[in-house]
Formats: sequence, structure tokens, C-alpha cells
Amino acid sequence: MIHPERVRKLNDRSIQKGRFILYWMQASQRAECNHALEYSIRQSNQQKLPVATLFVLTDGFPEANLRHYTFMLEGLKELKGRLEERGVSFLVLRGSPGKEVVKMSRQASMVITDCGYLRIQREWRKEVAEKSPCPVVQVETDVVVPVEEACPKEAYSAAVLRPKINSQLRKYLIPLSETSANHSLRNQDFSGVDLRKTIPSILSPLSIDRTVKPVSHFRGGTSEAKSLLEGFIAHKLRDYGELRSDPSLDCVSHMSPFLHFGQISPLYIALRVQEAGRIPAKTRDAYLEELIVRRELAMNFAHYNPAYDSFQAIPDWAKRTLKAHRRDKREYIYSQNELEETNTHDPYWNASQREMV
Repeated sequence: MIHPERVRKLNDRSIQKGRFILYWMQASQRAECNHALEYSIRQSNQQKLPVATLFVLTDGFPEANLRHYTFMLEGLKELKGRLEERGVSFLVLRGSPGKEVVKMSRQASMVITDCGYLRIQREWRKEVAEKSPCPVVQVETDVVVPVEEACPKEAYSAAVLRPKINSQLRKYLIPLSETSANHSLRNQDFSGVDLRKTIPSILSPLSIDRTVKPVSHFRGGTSEAKSLLEGFIAHKLRDYGELRSDPSLDCVSHMSPFLHFGQISPLYIALRVQEAGRIPAKTRDAYLEELIVRRELAMNFAHYNPAYDSFQAIPDWAKRTLKAHRRDKREYIYSQNELEETNTHDPYWNASQREMV
């Protein structure tokens, strides 16, 4: 089921005569448990048109580096095959998401996209909604409870958001069934990024930070995410409530990077954890608290607070505390580089920083 609360019109244009339904996939990079994709396929079946899925590879994303891009491309390579198995074409273009989507929208009957909460993501969607000649519809699929349904304003703590989310979990924690695509886009005349090439060759034209290198122990893609999740449920979930905060024990699911790129659905994870047998309810609830309440508190913050990435977003009580202690004498004062490079007197800080890096 796709709840109507997940669906939002971004403009008031009328459906136009087009060659396809354009699904602009940006935040939700997966072919399963994806409400935006299923909505696109259902619209295509109603209009008797194929779905063309577009992802725009841009080198202008804030703070992204070679490690991020490599992980993302690993997922996109797998995604292409999975979408084509479902009869949905997949095109990757390089450029500005707003501009590239608007160009393709001229051949589409409508544009459907997923939801992004960061400023740059919202600016892209605003540009597409304003300049596309057809309807632009956003379908929220990277949270369990839609942000505006969970709370109509900024929630200042998990304690505020938790009861609001928990009261709606029964409504939204339901599986999403896949819809078969009745029409395929054949003789495609679009040319884009060739995902058959190696990842370094795909990324070579992009102007990105290459100082942070890829890692071998994390590989992107939905299948890898699901494999890690099943291993976590089988071997670690039982002890998660007590041991998750001990970094030496690795009693965590490692879902964060996959969730970040939309390669796995939080709804899918939540349902799998709920289904786990012989796991105390208290332990399952501890994991779902982190996955749903704590994670969606961040979405709430970015959605409702326009200054979410600045000093202005800090609560007044915190600003007062910082100001009151601004001139306190400190035994040690470190530069940002010294902190980053673990050159402090504190072995515990140094160890935790090295682990993060």
C-alpha cells in the first residue's frame, strides 16, 4: 500500500502527452521497497506508458568524496540490472539534477521523484517543479512515518517525537508489494553514463574530493545491505540492546551507509527486525528506536529548520551555556587539524577518532 500521505504534488500542471513516465530517482537508489518506484509503475500502467528511470550523477554534492561516490556507483551498477529485470529502463546522466530532469520532462507525461530533506535536494526539486511542463509528484519513501505526518513542526527531542511516531507505526509498518510493469521502453534513444565501465573511469571526469579513498570492507548495493542485515539479525540483534555502544564488539547492523544512499529501505529493515524470532521485544524495540525515532528526528530537524547546518540552529539554552563558558581556561587547546589527525593528549579520543576515520 502507498499511503496518500506519502504523495505530494510539487506543482499544478496537467498531465501531458508524453513518451513515458519519468521517475527521477535521486535519494532512493533501490529497486525494491521503494514507494516512489511503485507509484511510478502504477501510474505507467494506468496511462499505458513505460517508466524511464533517471539518476543524475553530479559532482556538486556538499562534502562528498571518492569513497562516497565509489560506494554509490557500486549500488547503481547493481540497480540497473534489477530495474531492467522489472521492465524499467535506467539512465544515468552527468550534470545538474535540476537541469537534466527538466530536459527529460519535456518528453514525459509526468515526473515522479523521491523525497530529499537537505537544502540542495529541496532546491533541485523546486527547480524541477517550476520549470517542468508536466506534473511533478514527490513520493516519500526513505522514512517509515512521513515527516509531516509524524509531527507538524520541529520536534526538539526524541522524547517529543517518539510518542507521535509510535502512535502511527501500526498504520505505516506494512509491507509494500511490487507492481509488474505492463509497458517497457524499447529502442531507447538516450545516451548517458555507461555503467559497464569501471568505477574509476566513470568517476574520472568528475571534480570531486579524491583524498578520501574507497574501502574494500564496505561494498555498496541492495544485495550487500540485505546480506549484512540478515547476518546482524541472526548473530548480533539479540545482544544489540546491551552491547551496541561498545566499539570493540561490533554489535551493530552497519545499515547506515546503505540507508544514506537509499540502497535499502528503513521500512524493509524494520519489518525484518520485527519478524525476527526468539528475540526479546525489548531488544527489537531498542533497534527500532534508533532506526525510526532517532533517524527520523534528524529528518524532522532538516525539514523544519532552514538553518539546520548553522550555528543559528543551536537551541537558545545551548547558546547561553556556550557563551557563559566561552572564556573558561582550558588545559589543552587543539586546532582542527590536530583533532582530525589524532594528535591530542587523550588516547581515548585518538582511538575513537582513528576508528571513525
